[in-house]
Amino acid sequence: MNIIEIKNLVKIYDEKTVPVYAINGIDLSFQQGEFTAIVGPSGSGKTTFLNLIGGLDKPTEGDILIDNINIINFNSRQITDFRMRNIGFVFQSFNLIPVLTAKENVEFIMHLQGRSKAEREKRTDELLNSVGLSDKKNSRPNKLSGGQQQRVAVARALASKPKFILADEPTANLDSKSAENLLDIMGKLNKEENITFIFSTHDARVVNKARRIITIEDGKVLSDVLK
Repeated sequence: MNIIEIKNLVKIYDEKTVPVYAINGIDLSFQQGEFTAIVGPSGSGKTTFLNLIGGLDKPTEGDILIDNINIINFNSRQITDFRMRNIGFVFQSFNLIPVLTAKENVEFIMHLQGRSKAEREKRTDELLNSVGLSDKKNSRPNKLSGGQQQRVAVARALASKPKFILADEPTANLDSKSAENLLDIMGKLNKEENITFIFSTHDARVVNKARRIITIEDGKVLSDVLK
């Protein structure tokens, strides 16, 4: 079952001067439970592609259907609400709120969703346990290592029970051991809970664990390989 369908996706920057095709006519679909790596050289369009799927940027042309809902014509309020309820994000720079504890960072999106305190606490405890950080729930980000912060970010991405998670270079700022640990956790969540992960990455470790590898260059799909 396809949860994402991309049709003739185009993103052009500087249209009125010298057009730059960051994404140039991509057609792709993604199914529930995928563990997919988007790879390519710097400037190939990987991050732009993830930003478009995630509703963080708008395409110049094309359609993005998530569960058969086309998100490209949503206004800012509609896309914000849709992202909050359907898409999880893991960023290279962690993006945790520094004044909140690990527990509060994970709970935050559920608070915005209007979930009860009991539900928030139960879900947060389950998630922090699943990423091996039950003992760090009251620690703020500056008291956590980079690997621990990224695991909190993964728990936060899962908190809203999203349809899929977009991870943009999630291992880029981690040492080798932390990166392997993080990938093992995401791989386990993918298999046990059928959570879809789509990565943008340069990291060979991510590519080795992915079951589908899509190569993008100059905004176009060069190859799409199932392992």
